[in-house]
Amino acid sequence: MPADITADAPAPTASATSRAAFRAAYEQAMALWPVPVERLDLVSEFGTTRVNACGPADGPPLVLLHGGGVTSAVWYANAGALSRTHRVYAVDQMGAPGLSVPGGRALRRPEDLLAWLDGVLDGLGLDSAAVLGHSYGGWLALSYAVHARDRVDRLVLLDPTQCFAGYRASYLLRALPLFVRPGERSTRRFLAWETRGAPLAPELVRLMGLGALAFRGAKVVTGPRPDAARLGGAGVPVLVLLAERSRAHDLRRVAAGAGRTPAGVRIETVAGVSHHSLPDGRAEELDRRVLDFLTA
Repeated sequence: MPADITADAPAPTASATSRAAFRAAYEQAMALWPVPVERLDLVSEFGTTRVNACGPADGPPLVLLHGGGVTSAVWYANAGALSRTHRVYAVDQMGAPGLSVPGGRALRRPEDLLAWLDGVLDGLGLDSAAVLGHSYGGWLALSYAVHARDRVDRLVLLDPTQCFAGYRASYLLRALPLFVRPGERSTRRFLAWETRGAPLAPELVRLMGLGALAFRGAKVVTGPRPDAARLGGAGVPVLVLLAERSRAHDLRRVAAGAGRTPAGVRIETVAGVSHHSLPDGRAEELDRRVLDFLTA
């Protein structure tokens, strides 16, 4: 286990205080996981990547990539079911809220992100794995599958953003206070709007709000929409699970965009959930669909 990221601070500062609060909230959120978790810290040229692992050591590997502004703790409601048959690796994305610590080579371009993920799989000793990504994590997962088709066995995209269609303007407008006035209050208000008041785990809402403060100024590395057509000849099965009530983008446009790719994409809709009520909203149904796809 690495030392606490605030342990070497010579005196309390606003940044040190916010990061200490974030670290405490992270541990509270991880306590929601219903299965034992092995905490791995993988060292690479980009720094140290935190991976929360669970499930049988000899199970088929499944890499989970969370959405923007949250951490790998978000998979708490899915970890139990997914880890019954798979070795689950939930990754804290580098340069974002979480316990991954940047160091050395900086992440500036999409190519750096893909090289970082190459290093994550190398550090885990994996030649290939199934990959599941939500939201921004879906963009990252699809980008990686296009980049390293021989390393992705199966791909699950959970209401992915910037993959097959753009954001709604109303969503971007509502999200603006998260950057102008980051914190728990703006996070709660935004999530209440997007989910239409659906109940969310308070530990995760607080963690997201504190993460926005502790990692204020962190730049999200993104890029163009991945060319999913390049997966067509690679034989990578793809499942796209869309949130019926998502306010992040137009569901029909996303489905139409995904359907135009020649990669044999399977498109399904999860009823009664919004973009941010995933992945824990309707977790039992979601896990069943994912496992059916992974084991087909």
